[in-house]
Order: sequence, then structure tokens, then C-alpha cells
Amino acid sequence: MTHINPDPEPERSTGLEPGGGVPPGETPPAESSMPEAGPQETHNPPKGWAKGPLTLIVVLAVLVAAFFLAYALILIF
Repeated sequence: MTHINPDPEPERSTGLEPGGGVPPGETPPAESSMPEAGPQETHNPPKGWAKGPLTLIVVLAVLVAAFFLAYALILIF
């Protein structure tokens, strides 16, 4: 893996003062991306919900809806 220096080279960047600062009215050079920003995360890939918790949530939602439907039907009749 090669390391890329994200700092601009003062000799090649326009608008930089000798200390590396930017004079008023100048736009500073853009940052380069850092491909070595952190370790590659392979232990926790996003794969969505597991079947067990998703099934439990759906069953619970159906039971709550059935309860309120039965309650509404009891009140009507």
C-alpha cells in the first residue's frame, strides 16, 4: 500500500504565501482524497435485516392491527 501525502506542494500551488497561508481573496487548494483513511471494514457488511427480527416485527404488527380491528368491530355491533 502506498502512502499519498494529502498536503499540497507549496512550490506548485498558486496563491500560497511563504508560510503556507492563503492571502485574502484567494481560494485555498482543494484537499486530495485519502484512500488510506481507515481500515477496510469486512466484519460488519451491511446486508439488511435478519429474517428472525423482521418476522417478529411483522407478526407483532399484524397482531396489533388484528386487536384494533376486533375492538372496532365489537364497538360497532
